[in-house]
Amino acid sequence: MAIWPKQFPQDNMNSTPPDETVNGRAQTLAHSINRAAAGFNNHWLAVINILVAVYVLLPLLAPTLMKTGLETPARVIYTMYSPMCHQMASRSFFLFGEQPVYPRELAGTNYTPLEAYTPDLPEFADAPPENWARFFLAARRFVGNEQMGYKTALCERDLAIYGFVLVGGLVYALLRKRYRIRPLPIILFIIIGMGPIALDGFSQLFGYYGVPLNGADPQGFQATIAAIFPLRESPPFLRILTGALFGF
Repeated sequence: MAIWPKQFPQDNMNSTPPDETVNGRAQTLAHSINRAAAGFNNHWLAVINILVAVYVLLPLLAPTLMKTGLETPARVIYTMYSPMCHQMASRSFFLFGEQPVYPRELAGTNYTPLEAYTPDLPEFADAPPENWARFFLAARRFVGNEQMGYKTALCERDLAIYGFVLVGGLVYALLRKRYRIRPLPIILFIIIGMGPIALDGFSQLFGYYGVPLNGADPQGFQATIAAIFPLRESPPFLRILTGALFGF
């Protein structure tokens, strides 16, 4: 009967003590995470505005780098943004050239259309305007030149979207401590924000699906699509407006 009380403390003495170094590192990591979370909680709007600003400014930096001869970093930016945007020249802003935009002739603007330049551009050598799929791919590849300038890494609509996200964030940062700003009802966002951009984008997209790639007259199902969605190309102003409404 006297053996058990003597063994119990002996077992405790032989047990492995906790690693104080590991515990100290875990506590330090936990404190760092807590501080980072508290800092983000206090400055979340500033962090988001900074991230959006960087996302908007980098596409403007790409043509600037091209103009100054720093082609490699410029093309890195174009490549980074290519999964997020079609980057078509006919739907993008250009810097340092004859015009700020080069829309398709179909858009009906006062700008010289992109088709007026394509005969002299090697990227469009095998991409006649009638074959809209090849033309779109060529317009995506074309970055610019000294005459036309260099395109931004995001298209007109995307720059308007994220640009006005930034504007909205800055306005909210200035007003949120003075006024109680309530979120926009979802139904109004659908009508005002999503409605115009969806109508403009999808009607334009389906219009191209109604046009045969060889430029011939549409037949069968394509003719039905062409009748419902006539071929059209949005002018830059409409792209910017619908993007701004969606982003703000």
